Amino acid sequence: MRVVCAGLSGSAWDDLVGEVDSFKWVGVVRLGEWIRFLKRNGVTEAIMVGRVTKTKMYSRWRYLRYIPDLRTAKLWFTEIRKDKRPRAMLNTIARELAREGIILIDSTKYTQDQLVTPGVLTQRQPTPQQLEDSKFGWPLCKKVSEMDIGQSIAVLAKDVIAVEALEGTNAMITRVGELCKAGGWTLIKVANAEQDMRMDVPTIGVKTIEKLAQAKAGCVVLEVGKTVLLEREKVLALADRHKIAVVGFE
Repeated sequence: MRVVCAGLSGSAWDDLVGEVDSFKWVGVVRLGEWIRFLKRNGVTEAIMVGRVTKTKMYSRWRYLRYIPDLRTAKLWFTEIRKDKRPRAMLNTIARELAREGIILIDSTKYTQDQLVTPGVLTQRQPTPQQLEDSKFGWPLCKKVSEMDIGQSIAVLAKDVIAVEALEGTNAMITRVGELCKAGGWTLIKVANAEQDMRMDVPTIGVKTIEKLAQAKAGCVVLEVGKTVLLEREKVLALADRHKIAVVGFE
C-alpha cells in the first residue's frame, strides 16, 4: 500500500520523512491543511499515530505557535469550545475528516501482531510482590482512567507512588525513579475506559523500557488486546536484558 503522512509540526519524528511515499509537515491546529494534503494524494482511509504533548498546549507562546486555519477556527467556535477534553476534540476531527471522505480506521488494523497478549511476555518472571501489586493496582488504575485523569500508575508494596496526569507516562516514570530509589516497583498501564481504537491506543516502546530501566522498575502490567508493543520483539528482549517482567493482564 502507498503510505501518505501528514506530520504534525513539533510532534512527529523527523525520520518519518524517509519512511513514507509522500510526506508534508502540517500545523497542529490547521485541519484544513491536513485535509487538502490527504485528498490531493487520494487518501480515503487514515490512522492516527502518536500524540501531541499536552504541556506544549499550555506554553507561554501557545497563541502564536498554534494559529488555527479558518476551518479549525470554525470548529472551535461551533463544537470544540463546548467540550475541550482530548476525546471530544478527536471525535470532532474524525467527523470532519469523514465529511471529506477520509475515514479514520482502527489504528491497529495492520499491526495485530503487536498487540499485548495474555500472560507473562518476557522470560523474566514477576516476583510474588509484583503480582500482588498488579492485582492491587489494576482496579485503581482503571478508575483513574475512567475519570479521564491518566492511564498509568506506579505501585510498590501496595503503595501508589505516582499517578500519570498531564505529563505523560515517560515523565511519570522519571518522577517515580526520583521517589523510589530502592527500585523493583510496578508500572500499570491501561486503556481508556471509553477507548476508541481509531485514536486512543496506549503504546509501550523501546524508549519506555529504557526509561523504566533508568528508574529501576521491576515489572510492567499492560491491558490485553488494547495496548501496542511497538517493535514487540525488541521491546521484550530489552526488558529481559534489564530484568523487567512484562505482563499482559486481563
